[in-house]
Amino acid sequence: MKRTKIVVMLTLLAALVLSACGGSEAEATPTLSVEQIQTLAVVTYQAQLTQTALVLPTVTPWPTNTPIPVVTFASPATSSVIATNTTSAGSGGSAACYGLSFVSDVTIPDNTKVTPGQSFTKTWKVLNSGSCAWESGFIFNVVGGDAMGGVAVTLNQAVEPGRQYEFSVPMVAPTNKSGELKGTWRLADANGNFFGDGVYVLVDVGGSAPTTTGVAATDTPAATATP
Repeated sequence: MKRTKIVVMLTLLAALVLSACGGSEAEATPTLSVEQIQTLAVVTYQAQLTQTALVLPTVTPWPTNTPIPVVTFASPATSSVIATNTTSAGSGGSAACYGLSFVSDVTIPDNTKVTPGQSFTKTWKVLNSGSCAWESGFIFNVVGGDAMGGVAVTLNQAVEPGRQYEFSVPMVAPTNKSGELKGTWRLADANGNFFGDGVYVLVDVGGSAPTTTGVAATDTPAATATP
C-alpha cells in the first residue's frame, strides 16, 4: 500500500516538473514511460528505507546473565598421628626405618640385690628389628630414672637388620639411696633421635651383694655373632 502511494506521488511530481519547464511550444516535451517511473519509484523507496533504518535506534540486546563462579574450598587434610623419629639420619636412611627390640638381660636381672657403692656391669641383649643398619656412632644413653654412674656408650660398628647385639654399661650403686632403683636406656641415631624399645636396669640397693656381678666392665660394647 505504501509503495503504491509513493509511485503516485512520484508520477504527479514528474508531471509538475514537466509543466513548469520553460520553452517554446515547438520544443519537444520529454515524457517518462511507466517502466521508468516505476524504476524511479523503487529506487526512491529503497533510499527511504535506508534513511529510516539509519534513523531507527539500534536495539541493544539484554546482557546475558553470567553465572557467578562458585569458589570451592578444599577440605583440610586429616592429620594423622605425628610420627616420631622421622628426621633423616646419616646415609642409612630415616630414623623411621630403625628398630630395636629387647631380647634378654645378660647380667643383673631385675631386682638384683646390691650393696651401696657396689660396682657392677649391666648387659642387655637386643635385636636390630628395623629395616636399616645401626651405624657406627649411634649412642646408647640413659633417658630416665637413675643412671647409677653409667655413661653413654657409642656404637663402634654397624649392626645389620636381624642381628643381635649386647650393650654393656658399668654402674655403681648409690650410697645415698636405698630400695629399688631403676634406669631406662635407649639407642639414638647420629642426629640424637631415640628409637626402639627402652631397656632398663632394676636393682635393690641395701641387700647383700651378689657373688657374681656380670661381665667385666668395658666402655666398648661387644657384638654377638648370632644372626
